[in-house]
Amino acid sequence: MRGVIRVLLAEDQSMVREALAALLGLDGEIEVVAQVARGDEVVDAARTHRPDVALLDIEMPGMSGIDAAAALHRAEPGIRIVILTTFGRPGYLRRAMESGADAFLVKDAPAARLADAIRRVLGGERVIDPTLAAAALVDGASPLTAREREVLRASADGSTNAELARALNLSPGTVRNYLSTAIQKTAARNRADAVRIARDKGWL
Repeated sequence: MRGVIRVLLAEDQSMVREALAALLGLDGEIEVVAQVARGDEVVDAARTHRPDVALLDIEMPGMSGIDAAAALHRAEPGIRIVILTTFGRPGYLRRAMESGADAFLVKDAPAARLADAIRRVLGGERVIDPTLAAAALVDGASPLTAREREVLRASADGSTNAELARALNLSPGTVRNYLSTAIQKTAARNRADAVRIARDKGWL
């Protein structure tokens, strides 16, 4: 018989994190053993507290929940990973599954569904929000390469090509080519439009 399920909770908004911890604490079979507010704290917390399941938000300082999931999957492959997010974007779903996540749920799901997902991933299942799964099939995979995503993401603050080149250790011409290709692939009008489209799709 399985004992109490140990959960690591990573969420940068303290009120949301505390509410989730309180809700999960009402379930007699689940215990939140650690809480962190940054993505780059997830692996260390997991090594210290040895959870069975890590519950990760996507948008966090230090490291995104998707990148944290990938790092945790490499460091501690036995820990199951549930991505819980406000942003129900198909691109996020694909990237989360590629990173090693076992479940992907949106935050407006009932608490009982979250507790059920935690139990199911421990049983070896994958749990995906059905609406997002359908949308991901319709949208397809991201057309952007990893380098195009990196340059496009870095350009979001309005940096010039020269500034991006210095920051990313690339030549200005290479930066210009990556941005041009990203604009074409997203069918955008300009780089700002490409950033908006890629974010809306969950590709960044």
